[in-house]
Amino acid sequence: MARDDRTPRHGMSMGTGRAHSGAFRAMTLSLGWGWAYGALIVVLTAWILHSFIEPLLAACVTAIASWPLYRRFAARLPARMTRSATPVLFTAIMTVFVLAPLLFALGALLAEVHALALEITGADRTGIAVPQWLNDVPLAGPWLAARWESALAHPGAISVWAQTIDPTALLTRAQSVGQFMARHLLIILFTILVLCFLYRTGEALAAGVRRELGHRIGERAEIYVDLATRAVRASVNSMLVVALFDGVATWVAYAIAGLPHAAVWAAITGSLALVPFLGYVAVIGLALKLAMAGAATPALVSLVLGCAVLFCGDKIVRPVVARDGTRLPFVWVLIGCLGGFEVLGLIGLVIGPVLLSLAGEVWKQRLRDLASNATSPADGSA
Repeated sequence: MARDDRTPRHGMSMGTGRAHSGAFRAMTLSLGWGWAYGALIVVLTAWILHSFIEPLLAACVTAIASWPLYRRFAARLPARMTRSATPVLFTAIMTVFVLAPLLFALGALLAEVHALALEITGADRTGIAVPQWLNDVPLAGPWLAARWESALAHPGAISVWAQTIDPTALLTRAQSVGQFMARHLLIILFTILVLCFLYRTGEALAAGVRRELGHRIGERAEIYVDLATRAVRASVNSMLVVALFDGVATWVAYAIAGLPHAAVWAAITGSLALVPFLGYVAVIGLALKLAMAGAATPALVSLVLGCAVLFCGDKIVRPVVARDGTRLPFVWVLIGCLGGFEVLGLIGLVIGPVLLSLAGEVWKQRLRDLASNATSPADGSA
């Protein structure tokens, strides 16, 4: 009887085991297909959006960096302002704040280039005389003066030189410049649109991202999010501080060189210094203008001092300011800025240090976990 009693129970356990096994296989199959569908959707989404990575990143960085200002701005507006009007108005303010200095600087440089082109065209009718300072250049001065005399001193020299340029190559370069400008204009427009959307729905998106990261990563998600937020704001602040530093310092340098309108040229240099290496365009352009006018010493002084200021701003001031928010040593902040700029352009100046900050935090947490696991067996045995 005991054997008979055991037999049904054994059969039930086998049936239950087969049921559990079938359910597990079904769950595994369902989970596998779910992951496949999810991966397919992610890949297709990335494929569609890959051309818009730059404006998406730029809008996200701008929104994160300016979010405290947006909260204060929205809190001071009248209650009758609609939910859509506040993001649109603040987006317009941010657009003017970011683009106005760059447009001013580029417009001033284009005006100088146009004026210089008119002077060269007028001088070409009688020939461009050799500048007096060119003969005084050490070592290569006489050779450079002789080359200038043979190439530019006679009337119509530039016109003859212009006729030797291949029109097809010139058209190709003009087309490349046009495509470059059109692409970046589209990037700016899409960045503005996405930025307005982020201001409108940013709180809901941030809450969703935090919940998902908390579900996937755990308690450390909040640490990573806070670190990334501080790093983004510190990197953006470093760009603004560098532009201000370059503007003030080059104003002093141009004043030492004795330049007229030193404040205007300093404002141009500082505005272009928002973009790394673009400030050098203003410094070199100013030096060329002074050299063509025969002011060799001011041109040399402004070139040397201006380049020194820009170098200090990019390589010293920017990493020092960004280091407080990224928790990285000076050299790693510098590497993050330069590497990010090489890969992603202007927005890489922010993304690079942020990624290195997150990588450093993950590495430190991994070392803490290994140290904790190494000491746990000893504590248990004690």
